[in-house]
Amino acid sequence: MDIGTVFGLIGTWVLVFWAMLAGGSLLIFLDIPSVVMVIGGTTTVIILCYPMNYVKNVAKTLGKVFFHKSESITKLIEDIVSYAEIARRDGILSLENVTKELDNQFIVSGIQMAVDGTDPELIEQIMNNDLEQGIERHETSKGVMDAIGKYGPALGMVGTLVGLVIMLQNMDDPAKIGPGMAVALLTTMYGALLANAFALPISDRLSRRSAEEVLYKTIIIKGVMAIQSGDNPRIVEQKLRTFLPPSARVAEESKEAA
Repeated sequence: MDIGTVFGLIGTWVLVFWAMLAGGSLLIFLDIPSVVMVIGGTTTVIILCYPMNYVKNVAKTLGKVFFHKSESITKLIEDIVSYAEIARRDGILSLENVTKELDNQFIVSGIQMAVDGTDPELIEQIMNNDLEQGIERHETSKGVMDAIGKYGPALGMVGTLVGLVIMLQNMDDPAKIGPGMAVALLTTMYGALLANAFALPISDRLSRRSAEEVLYKTIIIKGVMAIQSGDNPRIVEQKLRTFLPPSARVAEESKEAA
């Protein structure tokens, strides 16, 4: 489980509820018509914007956000360099035994194609296609969350207008002014919370996850191509280290020097 994501999301909502409690009972912030307007309206608009299969994948997407485990880029580079050393020492066919112990299907597929003698350009094309498909899936999931962040506040404003109309139509009845104002104000609040305390932060997190996966798979592609071309393991390491931030490179160099 990603502790940072869970802590950030729960912490945000705890602070919101704390502020509400500081002003009185939570019940004064509850208005069912406002909830229906924002949550229900946003849901129907999202269904209008996206095919149902995209909407159904939102739950799966949220699972990836909360239960994602970042892979170590440094460890990946070390593994690829070790595969290059095996290929250099025992021949590329010897990597077939290595793939049986790996869980990452992307790197297994790349190494297997190299072992099978697949044309280098075709290997790179297939792996890049896989990478692009992953990017497209991430963009779709991010798009759904962005849409929630966009239409949630908009539906909140619609609710505000509805509440104002109700209030203005009942100015002669003081008992009905309160409910009208509740719809007017609470729908705006619900829309803002839906967007800024849920959908947009999740969207940004998905964007970060996508960037991490793109980097990870790009390193794998470069590593497989270097192994396939028979590069010296040290050259492979130097190539892949260029993907590390400068601070990480310095740390690795210091470790080797020690």
